Amino acid sequence: MEIPIFTVDAFTNVPFKGNPAAICLIEIELRDDLYQNIAAEMNISATAFITKRDSMDFSSGARFGLRWFTPKSEVPLCGHATLASAAVLFYQKKNVNPVLVFETMSGELYVRQHEESLIMDFPLNKPQAQDQHEIKDLLKAVVGDVPIQDVCFNPTTGNLLIRLADTCDRSALTSLKPEAEALLKNESTGKMKGVIVTMKGAPTAQPGYDFYSRYFAPWLGVLEDPVCGSAHTVLATYWSEKLSKKKMLAYQCSRRGGELGLEIRDDGRVNISGRAQTVLQGTLRI
Repeated sequence: MEIPIFTVDAFTNVPFKGNPAAICLIEIELRDDLYQNIAAEMNISATAFITKRDSMDFSSGARFGLRWFTPKSEVPLCGHATLASAAVLFYQKKNVNPVLVFETMSGELYVRQHEESLIMDFPLNKPQAQDQHEIKDLLKAVVGDVPIQDVCFNPTTGNLLIRLADTCDRSALTSLKPEAEALLKNESTGKMKGVIVTMKGAPTAQPGYDFYSRYFAPWLGVLEDPVCGSAHTVLATYWSEKLSKKKMLAYQCSRRGGELGLEIRDDGRVNISGRAQTVLQGTLRI
């Protein structure tokens, strides 16, 4: 069997930045173990599998199935691999539709083109206040002695959000080096899927980011996800309330870096926008 496969760097306008995702175009549904084995072989933070729903090809259809796998497991939501999937359909397959609909474990997700960006329609995930004392060892494993201003948890996504104190500068975030073993040791309940570390940005500077973040998910087999779109469904809710803003520009401070536009909608969802670059196209033979 031959499967078309692409590597797409999401949330960037230049190659080798942002977050890479492997995108596979599936003609006939595979067994779950094959999906997982392919993702393990790709060995990047996410591999997405697009299946046809309402057409004979990937260029004319408007509705597709979409699943996401890390090297370790299937996940219910993945932002950067959704953006990358839409980029393959719009830019490589020249899909003619103004809006694409992806049927996923998190419901229907819509993606449209706007100028040079792609805009994703995602659910919002509101974080809840978390008692720091209950997870003090995990917090220590993530940020060390860096002062913390706020801690929240979102049970839907399994994401813990740690906000660094406003007295910290950006280097406090970029210099963090948590170890996977320490994170796994201090959180083994199974309820946590990832840790978001965030801090207030510098909106008056250029390009004026409202907040910064990093994302760690060793529980999914990914120590650090370079740019996590789904984490921003939590971040968008949190920072919109704290900053009293509906439109925000965010930057994820990983080694590769990535930029995301966010807009809170009146219907309780969020538009997440970004650009994408296809850096590899080939054929997977299994």
